[in-house]
Amino acid sequence: MQKLTQTDVQTDAQTDRLDRQTNRHADCEPVPPAKARLQLLTGLSLPWVGAALALAGLGMPAQAQNIPLEPQLDVGVVQRFGSSPQDEVILKPTAGDSLTVKFELQDQPQTLTTTGDVKLKLEMQQQSDPKVTERVILSTHRSFESAEDSASQWKNQGIEVEVAQPRQWQVWAKRDTYKTPLLRRLLMQNLQSNGSRTAFIDTQVQTQIPKAAVVINGTSYQQDQLEFGSTSNRIEVTFNREEQGTRSYAGSLKLQPNAYGTYTLVNQVPLETYLRGVVPHEIGSGAPPTTVEAQAVLARTYALRNLRRFAIDNYQICADTQCQVYWGLGGATPEADRAITATKGKVLTYSNELIDALYSSTTGGVTAPFSNVWNGPDRPYLRAVVDSVQNIWSLPQRSLSEEANFRSFISLKQGFNEDGWDMFRWRVESPLSEIAKDLRAYLQSKQHPLANFTQVNDLRIVERSPAGRVQKMEVTTDRGLVQLEKDEILRALYAPNSTLFYLDPVYETPAAKTNVAKPDAQAGAQASDQVDSSNAANQDAKPDDLTAQVSPSPNPTAPETSPAPKVLKGFTFVGGGLGHGVGMSQTGAYRLGKLGWSHEQILSFYYPNTQLQPLNPTITFWKEPEDAKEPEAQ
Repeated sequence: MQKLTQTDVQTDAQTDRLDRQTNRHADCEPVPPAKARLQLLTGLSLPWVGAALALAGLGMPAQAQNIPLEPQLDVGVVQRFGSSPQDEVILKPTAGDSLTVKFELQDQPQTLTTTGDVKLKLEMQQQSDPKVTERVILSTHRSFESAEDSASQWKNQGIEVEVAQPRQWQVWAKRDTYKTPLLRRLLMQNLQSNGSRTAFIDTQVQTQIPKAAVVINGTSYQQDQLEFGSTSNRIEVTFNREEQGTRSYAGSLKLQPNAYGTYTLVNQVPLETYLRGVVPHEIGSGAPPTTVEAQAVLARTYALRNLRRFAIDNYQICADTQCQVYWGLGGATPEADRAITATKGKVLTYSNELIDALYSSTTGGVTAPFSNVWNGPDRPYLRAVVDSVQNIWSLPQRSLSEEANFRSFISLKQGFNEDGWDMFRWRVESPLSEIAKDLRAYLQSKQHPLANFTQVNDLRIVERSPAGRVQKMEVTTDRGLVQLEKDEILRALYAPNSTLFYLDPVYETPAAKTNVAKPDAQAGAQASDQVDSSNAANQDAKPDDLTAQVSPSPNPTAPETSPAPKVLKGFTFVGGGLGHGVGMSQTGAYRLGKLGWSHEQILSFYYPNTQLQPLNPTITFWKEPEDAKEPEAQ
């Protein structure tokens, strides 16, 4: 999800681009099979998880339970702490309060209290023998949605899996199942013999291991797991990474190891309080009240629907654009608080299951069906919707899969709900060198066999959906053809802001060369001399005059101009929208709110045939899609 402000959409675009660029240089993701998933999910802190799993068809009895309107969430507010030896976090109590720190020392529980700062730092532990970590990476993805679908496909082939996010989303062969080098290599041989080209063994060798340490009242304790609390249930956290800075979190905090040899700082916070740190940062200031209410419903639904995302790391959701932007209470606003209170406990459902409450900054004038962006079955409520209250375009009559129709659609600048927003329409030129650099980094992260190419020769859109989204692209390199699909295009190429675009080649035409025929060496030399002389003395002479001056011979030969071949320099990406474009357009919802639409009407417009209802024990939070296909050889 993306942060949105009405006054500065460019900031949002830069945030989205930075997030894409960061995600291009790593991998992750997990959805274990039913038995393992049951074991993982029942460890969550939510008291009604058993009922949710029963309703999801995972074998637990379906019985009514009292679902609280204020469930506790586990939010990873600092991920991969320890990925840099310089990582440091300072925790402070509010004025007049104190911090309580709990941990175990020599198997004995310890509780320390301080009114001062508490520092989390790293101590690099030297290894006498290098530590070797191996895992089988089955596939790598830009999004959790595609990774989860891939995990289901691998599982249908009998491979136990888990979804991880070291940085990019990945599907791993389950580590507890494939725990020895022999088992991992036998699995790889089997995968390769069956045509898989996405799987590889990731081997990491470490001579130093980052170990977390906490400094309390001047004393340092090396600890892997810590719990932090305060009397006021509010803790100020300063992280020395530039993108995070200082945040104030309600509830409690805990530091815990993750699956990547580093740590996660997890905020345990009530759902409705969590929303106070999400809604204002997602929808921005100045949004109409009903637009903010619609955002509150979606943020609540999204959080509860996605509790499984980080099961591999023993927390539920993250705090950045891979989930929803959550900055704690520092940016809470009265407008967002009113919207959260007005919609308290309300969620959006379809057939009594929480919907995939996806939304994006700007759609470009038409929302995208789920399968246009990610792999997996379509959701009936996530369909192509022309983002306009006018009858400006008919998709059944003028399908955007036709290139001429699509270019006509993109040329429209008015009549849409997103009129006037910077990212509604955009044009980005990218030289071949930049395209090659982006693509190379993407292929290297996947250990792709063509990652060592040196030159990009061409780009081509192969397939476009009826809603206009690019489904397949081909990149011709000097080493072979690379195929990109759906949202992986945004991971592989930096230039496009969405998959709603077309391509125009950019050519460079060298100066034309003039060749003068030479009947013999003497005449040629004379002619050459006279060309130089006439050009120096007659810079404004007409072509006919110059021709006369270079024809001293009784048998002159007119100069011949050879047309210079055009040289491909790059491509211009022309399109609309920012982000995936699925579900509600935040900028479009601004317009609808200003038109006086209620939050119920806004949600119904973007999510047809859904129902708004209070959280209750009969609602299914999530169930695994039933029509997952076997993975194709890639």
